Amino acid sequence: MSTETFMAMKGAGYYSRATTGARDVILKAKTDVEAALSGLIADGGPITLTDMGAADGGTSLPMWGEVIADLKARLPERDVQLVYTDLPRNDFSQLFQIVQGLTEIESPLAGMPGLSVLASATSFHRQIVAAGTLDLGFSATASHYIAETPCDIPDHVHMVGASGDIRDAYRAKGAKDWEALLLARARELKPGGHLVLYNFGIDGEGRYLGNTGGQNMFDTFDALWREMGASGDLTEDEVRGTNFPQVYRTVEEFTAPFEGGPVVEAGLELVSAKTLVTPCPYAVAFAKGGQSAADFAKAYVPTLRSWSEPTFASGIASRSPTEQARLLDQFYGAYEARVAADPTGHGMDYVHCAIVARKRG
Repeated sequence: MSTETFMAMKGAGYYSRATTGARDVILKAKTDVEAALSGLIADGGPITLTDMGAADGGTSLPMWGEVIADLKARLPERDVQLVYTDLPRNDFSQLFQIVQGLTEIESPLAGMPGLSVLASATSFHRQIVAAGTLDLGFSATASHYIAETPCDIPDHVHMVGASGDIRDAYRAKGAKDWEALLLARARELKPGGHLVLYNFGIDGEGRYLGNTGGQNMFDTFDALWREMGASGDLTEDEVRGTNFPQVYRTVEEFTAPFEGGPVVEAGLELVSAKTLVTPCPYAVAFAKGGQSAADFAKAYVPTLRSWSEPTFASGIASRSPTEQARLLDQFYGAYEARVAADPTGHGMDYVHCAIVARKRG
């Protein structure tokens, strides 16, 4: 199934309100973004930036506010255009309301002189802006999405729980789409332009999102979804057909295209690659005390739902909207109940591989 047909982060501002960990990661990327833009000079042309996989735009606002304010102070004569991109089903209306300061989320970009805020509903696996016009392409916690799933995973909901030929099929699709993403960016970038991509991945210790030593989040997803199948709430086909359109890559898989082949021929060169773990803010707050297990579960599970719900909804797409809503509430309610009963080890730590690349010239 094509990811474009169903994928969008939960709308109406839910994503930004529930996903503070993503904001923390993006703030960590600020140093790399500033370094990538440090070579810009006063040549008079507009500075073009993209925020790919931006969802409703709220999680990256603090970072962009500081970065663009610094740019305008250093190069006041140059206009800046920030292009938010995501898939066609994204809630772009909410994005513009957030960025323009029309919600409870404070926006440092609202009314900023010399800044144009644009959007594109184009997959980052294809070219988004005109060739040779991009100064910086940025993306955080988004490029693990593939254009479509290569096959069903019969015994899990995510490729991290697959093995053998099934896992190999996902890894091959991930490699193909990662190369396509990089080649599209190579066409867009100006000579000397940069990419800063903070990607979900698997680090050298085998850790990945929601699997850093405690409860495995994706195993919990899978177990609860299969429990609904075993109870008759879901059919066997619905359980089997629920697959995250994601591939978590190792550092070696992220950096392989920079070692030779089409990406190098297109002019991209690797500047740096590193891994980082960002603790789950909800688990950190709970560990400090003063919060019941039930309150922790109620605060924590929405951050899982904010990005995972479209995948589970796709598995029950043949149901009526009312029935879908009931089953999804039942599923996430079961997750909340499990965490409330025993919160030990629950938390969604973020594991990223941060890639900085540059176009030669």
